[in-house]
Amino acid sequence: MHTHPLWRPYETPSMEEINAARLEVGAPASVPVEVVAPDPDWPKWYESVSDRIRGALGERALAIEHVGSTAVLGLWAKPLIDVDLTVADSADEDAWLPDLVAAGFVLRVREPEWEEHRLVRGTDPDSNVHIFSLGAQESQRVRMFRDWLRTHPEDRDACSTTTRRHGSSTTSTRRSSRPIPSMSTIHTHARTSVGDRRSERRPICATPCLCCTF
Repeated sequence: MHTHPLWRPYETPSMEEINAARLEVGAPASVPVEVVAPDPDWPKWYESVSDRIRGALGERALAIEHVGSTAVLGLWAKPLIDVDLTVADSADEDAWLPDLVAAGFVLRVREPEWEEHRLVRGTDPDSNVHIFSLGAQESQRVRMFRDWLRTHPEDRDACSTTTRRHGSSTTSTRRSSRPIPSMSTIHTHARTSVGDRRSERRPICATPCLCCTF
């Protein structure tokens, strides 16, 4: 039986456990990334995805949040909805995955070393649903950054400019540990301004707002 994550400290799995559990469907490839102007229908797309998740999981979906570039009014982005889904224990896939699969989602990523992150992909509309346990720092990070960009138009515009510039070229589907300076600066400024002194749990992607969330 899984111990509820609120009753145990986060323990980093061994490399053997990580390699045995890791899942990443599809080989990394260089693909063109489409970045488009803000679409007023993106909130409706999110509501469609959220309703599907809520219908599949009911009260097991402890929180469902629209995150990533499409969650910020006025921000250029790829036309894909990013969702942050909180469940009691993301590692306990039997408790939530079968019902999401039945609702049309497909498990694409399993990362035990990153707060037991899981990612399922949906279509119609295209969506990435990031699943974390209650209290995960990454969920707090992406929501904080989303709220910051919503209320700080100068940083939102800088983020949008960076996204458009790097989204016009070919990018890899695999995350990189080399953040783009301007995006890293904005994110650090946001974190320190709200008093978040925690270190990054994950490097910012090489092409921000394109491969997953921010």
